[in-house]
Amino acid sequence: MTSLAQQPEQPAPPGEDPRTHLLDGHALDEYRRAVGDGVDRVARRIAAAHGPVSGTAAADLAPLVAAIDLDTPLPDTAAALDELEGIYLRDAVYFHHPRYLAHLNCPVVVPALVAEAVLSAVNSSLDTVDQSVGATVIEQRLIRWTADRIGLGARADGVFTSGGTQSNLQALLIARDRARAGAPAGTAPRRLRILASEVAHFSVVTAARLLGLGPGAVVPVPCDAGRRMRTDALARELRRCAARGETVMAVVATAGTTDFGSIDPLGQVADLCAATGAWLHVDAAYGCGLLVSRRRAALDGIERADSVTVDFHKSFFQPVSSSAVLVRERSALGHVTHHAEYLNPARDADKPVRDQVDKSLQTTRRFDALKLWLTLRVMGADGVGALFDAVVDRAAQAADLIAADPRFELACRPALSTLVFRFRCDEDRSDDVVAHVREALWSSGAAVVAATTVEGRRWLKFTLLNPRTTVEDVAEVLDAIAEHARDHLARPHRAALACAG
Repeated sequence: MTSLAQQPEQPAPPGEDPRTHLLDGHALDEYRRAVGDGVDRVARRIAAAHGPVSGTAAADLAPLVAAIDLDTPLPDTAAALDELEGIYLRDAVYFHHPRYLAHLNCPVVVPALVAEAVLSAVNSSLDTVDQSVGATVIEQRLIRWTADRIGLGARADGVFTSGGTQSNLQALLIARDRARAGAPAGTAPRRLRILASEVAHFSVVTAARLLGLGPGAVVPVPCDAGRRMRTDALARELRRCAARGETVMAVVATAGTTDFGSIDPLGQVADLCAATGAWLHVDAAYGCGLLVSRRRAALDGIERADSVTVDFHKSFFQPVSSSAVLVRERSALGHVTHHAEYLNPARDADKPVRDQVDKSLQTTRRFDALKLWLTLRVMGADGVGALFDAVVDRAAQAADLIAADPRFELACRPALSTLVFRFRCDEDRSDDVVAHVREALWSSGAAVVAATTVEGRRWLKFTLLNPRTTVEDVAEVLDAIAEHARDHLARPHRAALACAG
């Protein structure tokens, strides 16, 4: 049998050596030119953008993309970028625009973009030290810095992840294994339960499914008018679980809910966890910006958590992805450690710098920590905090604007930088108005807003994460919303007049 190594070498396509596309000492001029061309095109698009979107729908682009023959290459990178203009860059959603007010997507800072270019080109893999060297040490230093900002103590540790969903999964995996290990010898733990507020992130339920906990494993805890977990309700659920013979493997407190930015009473939740022995996980994916904010006191109690999720790509103005999970006790991360002889053999376990794969759900992993590193080295923590404080300030001003406007109803005061509100109209038409307004704004390209459900009805939602968004921007988007809503509500009346005529 002929081995793969003995197979005849295939000739390169006529007139081209594929090795010319490799980044090495032979391609440096092409590397500089091609990357520069790509950067210039993005810069031109940002400079020319009159709104956050072009108004084009994905369904309009799908046939263009489907028609491209991926087996037939274009002449060069410039031609490929020309093509990309028409299927991506022209119609991309530009989060940098001050009237992008939809989801938890932030504009990104330039030092992080420089880091993105560097880490992509060097292409370090953060699984083992012998694939990363300085990158591993830098990531570990940033984990230590974040743990200190949280106040987790000297034995804390963590690892960068792809996002809050992965971070929450890993934290709850630790909590599940801890609950199992704590069961009496020869017995299984009682039915496992996770207690989280009724407005906690959906990834908590997803994690429960992935961990095989079964239906009903996540118990929603009622919230107060400010959409914060009620500690009296949490205490009641803890007692109910105990009475039903269930093991509360974790309580998930949220520091910055997706819709309302609400922050659960972390200190009081920590008291209840300490009294019952439940693992306390704090999902601070959104609220982690408070760690460098003048509002740091809003996170008081987070230092008592057993694990914490942070998303730097939300409130630290980092490109996706840049997230981390941290634990109070570094030994807790051993639940994912597996020694593979070809990668991190057990005999190397005591080497001075630990391999990051020993504490990560991922093996191959990008050096995303470099983005935060360069950001802190250029802007400093106070600089990042000032940006986050600016959007929280703007949200408070926008809330005042909405509350004083008789056209709108505000669901509640913002805790961070999200606002949930709606146009005042007949209740039976409000859901339809929300859908129409969102579509009309998108089609016009003037603004992008989100929506959510409150007590079974649809509401509009602003998420402010751009420090350059002004009160005037908000006011003009509100005027556009009101105009689209009134126009939509008037349509049945116009149709009736036409029929009468």
